[in-house]
Amino acid sequence: MTHRIAVIPGDGIGGEVVPAAIEVLEALDLGFEFVDGEAGDYVKEERGEALPQETYDLAAEADATLFGAAGETAADVILPLREAVDSFANVRPARAYPGVDAVKPATDLVFVRENTEGVYAGIEDDLTDDVTTLTRLITESASRRIAEFGFEYAEANGFSDVTVAHKANVMRKTDGRFLEACEAVAGEGDYEYDEALMDALAMHLIMHPEDYGVVICPNLAGDMLSDLAAGLVGGLGLLPSANIGPDNALFEPVHGSAPDIAGEGIANPAAMILSAAMMLDHMGYGGEATQVRDAVTAVLEDGPRTPDLGGDASTADVTEAVLDAL
Repeated sequence: MTHRIAVIPGDGIGGEVVPAAIEVLEALDLGFEFVDGEAGDYVKEERGEALPQETYDLAAEADATLFGAAGETAADVILPLREAVDSFANVRPARAYPGVDAVKPATDLVFVRENTEGVYAGIEDDLTDDVTTLTRLITESASRRIAEFGFEYAEANGFSDVTVAHKANVMRKTDGRFLEACEAVAGEGDYEYDEALMDALAMHLIMHPEDYGVVICPNLAGDMLSDLAAGLVGGLGLLPSANIGPDNALFEPVHGSAPDIAGEGIANPAAMILSAAMMLDHMGYGGEATQVRDAVTAVLEDGPRTPDLGGDASTADVTEAVLDAL
């Protein structure tokens, strides 16, 4: 069966790291059909909209999507693309790799982030010239769905430690509902877990990340905590992510478009290649996904490395090394 993969490089280094991931996928010879789509700042300049309808439709109809990065138009691109694949879960692993100068080498975390609600629901209003509001949306159905996904993910991937992050001591109604939904799901599935106030959890993650495995989070908390964890393992250039829906999914590196180095050919392709590995896992190619991760791990340990990791290699150098290791 041929799988149709939407490929949307986007802005900045997206145009450099996405082709690297495609090279790796093509080397596996799985018969994927790659179909290109356009989105981002340059598209808005040319066409007046950052995400053309045909690109949205491409992602919605493909078997999976690989996305690079968007610049100033990020909110106009990635949020609708996540909607196109009906994503409700954002999965962000943060793992320290051998050979990488990590602040906390024992870090091996996965953030399971609710992907549709919270303050990212986009409900903002100007009430007066002096007052602007942002509505935080939390529903029981979405909270239960992310809790079910998070507990099942932990069980399927061998994580014994599950933590539910919240701020129910202050946001009593909204995070109270989120926490209650997680408690209910845990009781029904006989799952064990801890709960933690998200601000205190940020401190504990920095001090003792080895105490944590899967962290189930509301939307904004998951975004912030996963970026914090990136600092523990060597930077955003190492963090992949998956946006999972019931029947479709989109995979992207956590890093942005990095306009300061775009076009120089020195972007670290690891996060994008690891995102492609997550796509392989999701599509049932577990063996190939492990091969790709092992190849990336070998290159991170032995080199070559891009400047963000203290080396002087180019994107192409690292990609070629991953292909050799593969």
